Parts: sequence; structure tokens; C-alpha cells
Amino acid sequence: MSLTDAQWARIEPLLPDRTPKRGGRWRDHRKVIDAIAWKYRTGSPWMDLPEEFGSWKGAHNRLRMWALDGTWQRIFTALLAQADTAGDLDWVVAVDSTIVRAHQHAAGARQKGAPAGEPDHHALGRSRGGLTTKIHLAADGRCRPLAFVLTPGQAGDAPAFTQVMGQLRVPRKTGRPRTTPDAVLADKAYSSRAIRELLRKRGIRTVIPQPIDQIAKRKNRGQRGGRPPAFNRENYRQRNTVERCINRLKQWRGLATRYDKTATIYLAGLHIAAIFLWSAR
Repeated sequence: MSLTDAQWARIEPLLPDRTPKRGGRWRDHRKVIDAIAWKYRTGSPWMDLPEEFGSWKGAHNRLRMWALDGTWQRIFTALLAQADTAGDLDWVVAVDSTIVRAHQHAAGARQKGAPAGEPDHHALGRSRGGLTTKIHLAADGRCRPLAFVLTPGQAGDAPAFTQVMGQLRVPRKTGRPRTTPDAVLADKAYSSRAIRELLRKRGIRTVIPQPIDQIAKRKNRGQRGGRPPAFNRENYRQRNTVERCINRLKQWRGLATRYDKTATIYLAGLHIAAIFLWSAR
């Protein structure tokens, strides 16, 4: 599946100039983005890239260069800003995580010469099931990703919550970027007192169920027991938006299974999938 004309009209103004300061003129951006998207959608090796997309080396180099200089992140953020300006961004945000199995080809990244910001563990964890990566993300009320954080697969959900919220930053034409959602929906993995206190201080409405032991304690108090008054079961059902967002991302086979050796490149793949989702609004 390639970019539609409507998607390309949104993305093209956000791309770098095709004539870089060094070297010759770059190949057509649209064809290269379609080539990279084909690779992640199918999960196929680069060398199987169809001839219609041109050289696989050129597409791979573009993916890597734009991952290192933050181009994919900037395009993703710009599309969020456009949607927010148009009133198409739902600020009832759901947070969750998902485990991704890593292929054996994802192991063995070089320790020396790693990209700036690349973690030593490359967001890879080893357990009885093998190598895994965990994607922590926030999604808006229309099942579209707003922020990503990568950790090794064995990492907990709650410790990454602050990082996910820190990545939530949508620029606006005037004033500061918006970083505060109207509400945050999450499951019991995020029910710690520290997370609730963080959201309360920022004035964010919290829709997170209490742990089971706390619910039982309230039930023991009599008729006034049960869930706390602030918990809204109907609002909590909206948390499926992040699960549906995860399903949309995992339709890309190269994201459902990690083949990239570095977290930097794998994160770029997530941003590319998000760019396709947001440009199709």
C-alpha cells in the first residue's frame, strides 16, 4: 500500500529539500517513503524490495539518516499539530504497552559507534520466550498514536508512564506546545499512588481502576463500598482506543516482529506507520 495523493499533499511540505548540502540530488521522496513502508508492512528483507521502488540501499540509507537526525519524529509531530489545529485530535488519551517478539536478526548490534541516544540495551530484553521489546504508547480517542517509548520486554509499565507523558508534546501556532490531555485512561498496571498524584497535580482527569485489594477494602465498609466515586466505568471502556491503535500498528509485519538491530531504527518504523495513520485522517 502506497501513499495516496491526499496523504502525500499533507506530508510533502514537511520533508527536507531534495538537494542536500553535500552530494547529488536525492531520489524522489515519495517513492522512497513507499519503499520503506513496503518493507515494514511486509516484514520482508531489504533485498526483496520490488524493482519499482528502485535501489534498496538508497531507501535503507534514507531511513537511517532521517532516523538519526530526527526527521521522522519531526514529520510525525507536525502532523499532530495540523490535526490539533483542525480540531481533529481527541485529547482523551489512553496509555498502554505491548510486547513485540524480536527476530534473531535483531540481536548483535555494534556496541561501538552506536547512534547518539541509542540505549546500551537497544530496547531488547531476554526472557524464557527469547528476545523481546516493549512498546509503551499513548493514543488519542480515535485510535491514533501520540507518543512512543521503547524499553526491554521485561520492563514494567508504570515506570515508563512518566516518559510516555513526557513525549506527549503537540506544538501550536501561538503559545507553548500542549502537553496536558483532558483525561488519561489506563488499566490497573498504572494505578500506583505516584501516577495518580502526578496526574492530579497537572490537573488531568484520571480514569484508572483501583487495585483489587483496595476495591475489596471498600466493599467491606458496607453499602458505600465499591469503586471510588471518581471512577467512571463508561469512560473506562474508551480505553480500548489504545488497544485498537496497537492492532493497527501491528498490521505492519515489520513492527509486529522486530527485525531492526537498533532501537533508533525500530522507533523510526513506528513513526513511519504513525505518519501513514495521521496523514490519512
